[in-house]
Amino acid sequence: MKPPLVPLATLLGRELRNVKVEKPFVKFGQAALAKKGEDYFLIKPDCERVPGNPETSFSVFAIFDGHNGISAAIFAKENLLGNVLSAIPQGINREEWLQALPRALVAGFVKTDIEFQQKGETSGTTVTFVVIDGWTVTVASVGDSRCILDTQGGVVSLLTVDHRLEENAEERERVTASGGEVGRLNVFGGNEVGPLRCWPGGLCLSRSIGDTDVGEFIVPIPHVKQVKLSNSGGRLIIASDGIWDALSSDMAAQSCRGLPAELAAKLVVKEALRSRGLKDDTTCLVVDIIPSDQPVLPSTPMKKQNVLSSFLFGKRSQTSTNKTTNKLSAVGVVEELFEEGSAMLAERFIHRNFSF
Repeated sequence: MKPPLVPLATLLGRELRNVKVEKPFVKFGQAALAKKGEDYFLIKPDCERVPGNPETSFSVFAIFDGHNGISAAIFAKENLLGNVLSAIPQGINREEWLQALPRALVAGFVKTDIEFQQKGETSGTTVTFVVIDGWTVTVASVGDSRCILDTQGGVVSLLTVDHRLEENAEERERVTASGGEVGRLNVFGGNEVGPLRCWPGGLCLSRSIGDTDVGEFIVPIPHVKQVKLSNSGGRLIIASDGIWDALSSDMAAQSCRGLPAELAAKLVVKEALRSRGLKDDTTCLVVDIIPSDQPVLPSTPMKKQNVLSSFLFGKRSQTSTNKTTNKLSAVGVVEELFEEGSAMLAERFIHRNFSF
């Protein structure tokens, strides 16, 4: 039986009552190798919910993997954060802010897409957008850039869902039910080659920002997941598909354990290059969420798998078809606060009024 979701107010109340639980340090590293020059990233470790009040600080990290040009990736990098924050009501406390964040992320993604479409350009971009406030991590994503969480128990959890038509059966069903066609490229002689694509347009992804020329089947509505780490902390690896086409989530996590974030990011990129060569833009952000009384994230002890006591997240996204099972370690327990992956905007904004 799945454990029930824990209300955010309960978790924050526990945190307030436990004076030993202090806000963690956030340390990060970045590394990249360019093939086409269409990957962009955003690092903003010093954002503030209340401008001028460092007690309200939060951090933002994001990957934008552009295709058919760079304009959508650049536009999203420059405008998405502002659009998300503008969708959060002013004058609310931290608990209310965190509760409002998942829907604000959806609103921000959609608004950014609408604004980019008005420019009349046809490029597109994946987005994996991560907000860290204390021990709470909120991830919104479209496309196939991925964010994974590695906690103290050595169990790697996916915080995103890949929106690749080749791998995501539910997204294929959604596209075809909406009137789109899903198939491979046809070459001379009738042979089909390459990954599954959506037609018209031929895009391999079912969700993105931009792509104004591929029809209404490709949507900018993100999968959103919000979790709260234990005070043992954890490591996030956020990367474009140049990494994930070469390395599994477990391989990426294992390749850099015990290393500081800056070196870890370089090592993940190096390992991907060694495994597959430079076939695509390859960008990696490593973010360590570290207890304030520890200078670095402790290395994960090697344990036999059957020694780990693991359990499933309290809720699985309806659109999740990733092969890696989302598990939680008994050592570094992670509690899920929110998850929603529907591509239907009405389902995401039910009982809410948002304007774009």
